Amino acid sequence: MSVLEIIVGAVVLLISIILIVICMMQEQKPQNATAALTGASNDSFYDKNRGRTKEARLKKITFICSVVFFVLILFMDIVMPLLTK
Repeated sequence: MSVLEIIVGAVVLLISIILIVICMMQEQKPQNATAALTGASNDSFYDKNRGRTKEARLKKITFICSVVFFVLILFMDIVMPLLTK
């Protein structure tokens, strides 16, 4: 194994652990069957300011980590074999 493979593998492992922890920290949204059928929505102060909450930050971090994880996996699968030849 080359040093690059070890470094990329360690980063992928670290990001996967971060993704698991962040996903576990997020709150589950209640699935109310009545609200789904009637189209009811909550227009509360919390819903209007959702972008500034802890939940919104966790969602953004989850998205960024997921994209980085996906790019690293593609890099490991496509580019790394070409570099080791």
